[in-house]
Amino acid sequence: MTHPISKTGAGWRFDNSYARLPNFFYTKIPLNPVQAPRLAVLNVRLAEALGLDEAALRSDSGIAAFAGNAAPDGAEPLAQAYAGHQFGHLTMLGDGRALLLGEQLSPDGWRYDVQLKGSGRTPYSRGGDGRAALGPMLREYIVSEAMHGLRIPTTRALAVVETGEPVFREDELPGAVLTRIAASHLRVGTFQYAAGAGGADQVRLLADYALQRHFPEVAEGDYRSLLGAVVRRQASLIARWQLAGFVHGVMNTDNMAISGETIDYGPCAFLDVYDPSTVFSSIDAHGRYAYENQPKIAGWNLARFAETLLPLLHDDEERAVGVAEEEIAAFPDLYAADWLSGMRAKLGLPGEAPADESLARDLLEAMAAYKADYTNTFAALTTGATRQTPLFGSDPFARWQDRWKDRVGGTDEAAAAARRRMRDSNPAAIARNHRVEEALEAAVSGDYAVMDRLVDALRNPFEYTPEQAEYAALPDASSGPYRTFCGT
Repeated sequence: MTHPISKTGAGWRFDNSYARLPNFFYTKIPLNPVQAPRLAVLNVRLAEALGLDEAALRSDSGIAAFAGNAAPDGAEPLAQAYAGHQFGHLTMLGDGRALLLGEQLSPDGWRYDVQLKGSGRTPYSRGGDGRAALGPMLREYIVSEAMHGLRIPTTRALAVVETGEPVFREDELPGAVLTRIAASHLRVGTFQYAAGAGGADQVRLLADYALQRHFPEVAEGDYRSLLGAVVRRQASLIARWQLAGFVHGVMNTDNMAISGETIDYGPCAFLDVYDPSTVFSSIDAHGRYAYENQPKIAGWNLARFAETLLPLLHDDEERAVGVAEEEIAAFPDLYAADWLSGMRAKLGLPGEAPADESLARDLLEAMAAYKADYTNTFAALTTGATRQTPLFGSDPFARWQDRWKDRVGGTDEAAAAARRRMRDSNPAAIARNHRVEEALEAAVSGDYAVMDRLVDALRNPFEYTPEQAEYAALPDASSGPYRTFCGT
């Protein structure tokens, strides 16, 4: 069935398939205008990819759309309902401070959700004000652009507007609204909501929608293949997180997207010193979402997804459980294969050899023992500049390097060829936590130049430019452990 597509001068081409689902899955609500919206950030590259006109987006009407003051033609603002296991406890949730404006059809034929975040109260706000502070919205912009540059599937920020209104947390802060672009906002928690508040019929509707939107290659009604496809995408995503040293920080089931994109940049951060037990989130007191636990938690979340699909997998409950267990059991091996493939690339290894995993893990063990920086270690291996750190001056590393040289070919020429391969997998620059904080502090004070320079350096982190070199510097040792908060 075809539907009319609304086109506007800005290039908006809305076709809102989610709004055509039963209203069990959402609530349509009016906009919550703000006093004095001002454009803080426009992601011009993303706008162009979406087929949007930069000048129109910068106009008063464009800014009004980003602020939630006026919906573009064709938008159908709604707040989505979902649930989530938050630190292991299931809670009924929903978009408490977000509105889905609709779905943009890009020039290349892809469909993207356009969501306002920080746009005001909804029926799911649970007593909150529905607003967001400027700093966390800019943080999501910075880190999601960094992830995109690292070629990690991610939602992205199209714009951030200052609202001209304060929000009150521990302190009074400037308010903001972020426009988030996503393949969709279907979450594991969306399925949990459908199963818990609706039942098998609602889960079936949602599963059919997910198949049509994200997995058109899967036959209609093949819910086992839906589960398997989501498992594979998550295995790939989490492997990429681990390979980049990224810590999400709040892997609740409402923060796991069916599409396989990284979603929600609250207490996230990147490793400096390689320590598998690293936790950045101020609220993760027991390390549930520590760096080393992310693959295990992903598997746990996928098991919760599988539970919602049981009525669709087989009429006999015992056989349905068996099907689900088989699909979920594939996750560890899929993740391990993706991780090892990525590590081979990071080490420039040609082909595959049985000892490759031990070679990678032995390096990581030495990095942990000598408190080596994760990103800089691989960057130094890539350039050959392995000097002046405790790790590179150690006997364990010297022995490891001899093994690495033997593995890549045993000659200086073979090592140089390996380093050329490594360059495409080892970034020179990441969104280092102290640099992000520096940029946010300046931007909230009105100076966006620091943030702009940082984002420029992060958009192609594999260039190894002189400008990127300054972003490889480590934080001052006296700054203490880095802590992040759920500001987004």
